[in-house]
Amino acid sequence: MTVLLIALGAAVGAPLRYLTDRAVQSRHGSSFPWGTLTVNVLGSLLLGALVAAPVGPDVAALLGTGFCGALTTYSTFGYETLRLARDKSPWTALANALTSVAAGLAAASLGYAVTRALSG
Repeated sequence: MTVLLIALGAAVGAPLRYLTDRAVQSRHGSSFPWGTLTVNVLGSLLLGALVAAPVGPDVAALLGTGFCGALTTYSTFGYETLRLARDKSPWTALANALTSVAAGLAAASLGYAVTRALSG
């Protein structure tokens, strides 16, 4: 049953990642991967909130592992950072790496803190 919940969450998260990435990136004329940054920060925020919420293992599998796992993309973040460095944009690559890590941790912390404050 858990595997089916994960698959269901991923079936929603992966297309949402693709659509969000394309929508955000199409609005920027730069090589900076704004779309990937957006989905990773959003997924970190949601996962932080989920960790703080009093949910059972089925909901955690569906939303945490399935949805957030498919919504976020560490592999694309790594690829895009290496592509920027390879394409002679080392400062942009460094900015992407630092911004992604800092913003992801901040978003997860914010999601956690807000959910804890709201749940009492």
